[in-house]
Amino acid sequence: MKRMKMLTTEIIQEFYKALLNKNSEYEGVFYVGVKTTGVFCRPTCPARKPKFENCEFYKTAEEALLASFRPCLRCRPLSHPNHVSDLVRILVDAVEATPEKRWRIRDFDKLCVDASTARHQFKKRFDMTFVEYARARRMGIAMKQIREGKTVTETQLDTGYESSSGFRDAFSKIMGAAPTNFDKHHNVLKASWLDSPLGPMLAIADDEALYLLEFVERRGLEREIERLRIKTKSAIIPGITDPIKSIEAELKLYFEGKLRNFKTPIHLMGTPFQKLVWEELMRISFGTTRSYGDQAAAIGKPFAYRAVANANGRNQLTIIIPCHRIINTNGELGGYGGGISRKKWLIDHENQKA
Repeated sequence: MKRMKMLTTEIIQEFYKALLNKNSEYEGVFYVGVKTTGVFCRPTCPARKPKFENCEFYKTAEEALLASFRPCLRCRPLSHPNHVSDLVRILVDAVEATPEKRWRIRDFDKLCVDASTARHQFKKRFDMTFVEYARARRMGIAMKQIREGKTVTETQLDTGYESSSGFRDAFSKIMGAAPTNFDKHHNVLKASWLDSPLGPMLAIADDEALYLLEFVERRGLEREIERLRIKTKSAIIPGITDPIKSIEAELKLYFEGKLRNFKTPIHLMGTPFQKLVWEELMRISFGTTRSYGDQAAAIGKPFAYRAVANANGRNQLTIIIPCHRIINTNGELGGYGGGISRKKWLIDHENQKA
């Protein structure tokens, strides 16, 4: 499955302004998913404009589809502006009628549509074939069901994956383990996608504590999940536990500026030195920053700033263990697994709310 590209806060604000102004210069530049209606639109959609907090912005239609949004019937985001292709309309309407369908040649014949023509028209206009569009729509629905806590088997059947192979492949790319391997493990961790103003996050926990909280687009996330699975000798499957419910509620308050200290129970998995660094990170006050050198001195190892930086990079509980509060001695932000734009946003957010 293709990953959604990270948009900075500045770009999101720019896109929202363009949406409010129905700026035609942004046609093809972005699409907006409206959480309250479940549809995605082009920038010039004539419908009433949604509130900022109800918008999610995407650079491609496929990203919007994979996020479980369906195309708007008013602005027809899968057709050229002011020109609605009859072929596109027929096919998109057919997908919405039965989104779980796995398309075959005979399905095109029933609609009196040439499969090759459909492929080329979609590819030329939207940089994906019609079959890729239908698959993305189906997988978007599947991932939404997973986020809501449905089991793999239920989701697979609901979205029309008869043999499970297609769903298993897509699942494996994200979770790092095929559903058919679950019964080979004795321990089970649950994983859930959480929405946030900075993009989707992945939370993994058992019934007692949270093991991982990361932005989905973090580089190397798949390796982190694999290490976690090996260390805990667990299967990781979609689901929700009390710690996941807790962190979802706390993150909402944090992003609203109403929470400074997290209470969700966490499970630290690292070396004694890494745990020492992480525990000291959690002592950094909300709205303040330290240098790597200051952090090394705080744990009684003033010359170990490089090791401190490495330990920060192995933190698997972003925001809760606030490694974003560590900056370079010269005041520059330094590195951050979730991306520098997110680090800047978090620091600015905490400074404003402190």
